[in-house]
Amino acid sequence: MRILHTMLRVGDLQRSIDFYTRVLGMQLLRTSENPEYRYTLAFLGYDGGNPGQAEIELTYNWGVDKYEMGTAYGHIAIGVPDVYAACERIRAAGGTITREPGPVKGGTTVIAFVTDPDGYKIELIQRDVDAPGVGLR
Repeated sequence: MRILHTMLRVGDLQRSIDFYTRVLGMQLLRTSENPEYRYTLAFLGYDGGNPGQAEIELTYNWGVDKYEMGTAYGHIAIGVPDVYAACERIRAAGGTITREPGPVKGGTTVIAFVTDPDGYKIELIQRDVDAPGVGLR
């Protein structure tokens, strides 16, 4: 067994695709539309997505432009070889860093947080460049 994807409901599909591709460097892997049930899906990921890596599924329910975040959701985590450099690239591309790079409290792992256009949190975790799941190279 393994994780295939994480689904996020978004209020503006193109804005979210732009963020995940332009700011976080993911690839738009595929899209599908379901006119009968009024929704569009976009799957994004690194290195070609499944089966090698899990993907992000963005779901746009037609006519819904905002969702409540709720209190159960935490964040998505992305491995990067250099958190400081990744944050510089994200900031230069117009992304918002909500926790500057540095060691996690009580530890040595270097992390940072970014927020996407819908308010979802994305944790950047510094990992060896050859480690599985490393994006934003």
